[in-house]
Amino acid sequence: MHKGFDSRLDQAWWALRIGLGFGPFLAGLDKYFNLLTNWTTYISPLVLKILPFSGQTFMHIVGVIEMIVGLAILTKWTRLGAYVASAWLLAIAINLVSMGMLFDVAVRDVEMALAAFVLARLTEKHKDPGRSFFLQGWLSAHIT
Repeated sequence: MHKGFDSRLDQAWWALRIGLGFGPFLAGLDKYFNLLTNWTTYISPLVLKILPFSGQTFMHIVGVIEMIVGLAILTKWTRLGAYVASAWLLAIAINLVSMGMLFDVAVRDVEMALAAFVLARLTEKHKDPGRSFFLQGWLSAHIT
């Protein structure tokens, strides 16, 4: 078994990676369909005033960024994607607080930002993001 990363940490790493990868990707994709919610209602009126385009166009841009971040987390750029997701989620929480409402969603986003930060830090120890350390340990024990 790999000395720096045991199977329990490996399972936690994969759970965070899958959740924080697919979540942003699907939310970003939904910015084009509004099946989960009407995303423009989450834009602060202060932000809407300074945008040079509509709230929907802004959400389409946000959607592309979220899909890229989700894919980064799911691929070999896990660490970078997780750090970006963490900062992104904090920015979303600040936007929500500036609206003077949706504090529950803001708190949830701060919690997800912390989870993304933890994923980034775990990835620094998880040397091969494309391969499970559990699998490496099993292969080492059974093949060598």
